[in-house]
Amino acid sequence: MSDHRSRFLQLALRADALRFGEFTLKSGRQSPYFFNAGLFNSGALLGELASCYADAIAAHGVGFDLLFGPAYKGIPLATAVACEFARRGRDLPVAFNRKEAKAHGEGGSLIGAPLGGRRVLIVDDVITAGTAIREALAIIRNAGGIAAGIVIALDRQEAVDPSVSRRSAAQTVADEHGLPVIAVASLSDLLEFAGSQAELVAQRERLLAYRAAYGSDAAA
Repeated sequence: MSDHRSRFLQLALRADALRFGEFTLKSGRQSPYFFNAGLFNSGALLGELASCYADAIAAHGVGFDLLFGPAYKGIPLATAVACEFARRGRDLPVAFNRKEAKAHGEGGSLIGAPLGGRRVLIVDDVITAGTAIREALAIIRNAGGIAAGIVIALDRQEAVDPSVSRRSAAQTVADEHGLPVIAVASLSDLLEFAGSQAELVAQRERLLAYRAAYGSDAAA
């Protein structure tokens, strides 16, 4: 496993952003684990997380000119990643959207650098149904930007509807729009990581059972 994947999973455990137990997801599924990027809630944690994102982006080699954070969780994530790139010597413009357009002041629904003519990398936490990402892609297109790809923290590699297809939301978005979806880590990485950590070995069988029931073909 690459260093940034292992660092990210260790960081998620330390921040309590990655938990094991019994969790009811929005889909109604009973999951043996839960990920909440909102618990990277300090400057130090966000700085370490941004380093993992930046390493994942660099490892993929995607070309881009601007970072875009969809409201709400994408806003601090894109900002933190921009700060990390600046620390490494690349000063990137960053932008994000409001959930509701502002009618006074500067107005509009976009804040930050202009998107027009730029290759835009979307920074978010996860892709579940893909709705938020599709909205972000429409915002970028309408502002004259060019979507370059999507980077997320964790790819759960779950099929949206296993009875119909074993395609995940991330795979579906990537195929629909012809864009790379870069994950700092995935369910496959979590399984490998759990097998190498004595305190997590007991969780691995439950993770495997969940993958067998709901995993996408990418997780097989």
